[in-house]
Amino acid sequence: MKKADNNDKQTIIDLLTAAFEDNQSVNYIVRNDDKRRERIAALMDYSFEMCSLFGEVWLSDDRKACALVLYPQAKKATLSAILLDVKLIIKAIGLGGIKKALDRESKIKAKQSKEPMTYLWFIGVEPSEQGKGIGSKLLQEVIKDAETRQLPVYLETSAVKNLPWYERHGFKIYEQLDLTYTLYFLKR
Repeated sequence: MKKADNNDKQTIIDLLTAAFEDNQSVNYIVRNDDKRRERIAALMDYSFEMCSLFGEVWLSDDRKACALVLYPQAKKATLSAILLDVKLIIKAIGLGGIKKALDRESKIKAKQSKEPMTYLWFIGVEPSEQGKGIGSKLLQEVIKDAETRQLPVYLETSAVKNLPWYERHGFKIYEQLDLTYTLYFLKR
């Protein structure tokens, strides 16, 4: 696993766009029109940039998996972050989706822990490579890094099929939120 840089950005955006194309949580946020895939890519671009500013972006050595980690305790309202938010609204959410996105974010924030943490925003594996242990190896490295920092790892998922996988890696569900889908909150 290596820390990604801007040279890896397009690879990571493409990988996450493919991995999350059918994800309920992602599709709840992005505007659902004929540019949906481009909008998902814009969300992944935003996430990459935010994690580059206030966290880390990891890429597996074979470039088939990545993890976007955020340290919420380090997040600040900077001009760069505000410009990224504006770009996200224009390219992914759309003006009509702002209220829905803000309502969702408010409900999530109300359930999230306030303690310092490693927040696993996205972890994704190239769809053709899923089920081969690449994601597990990457997740173990993220966990190891969090342990070195003495931080718990938090995440949310709407993918029920992934719950047993997270549980095998020591995560426990501590909360859930019902939107038009169920969002599970996990901690390790």
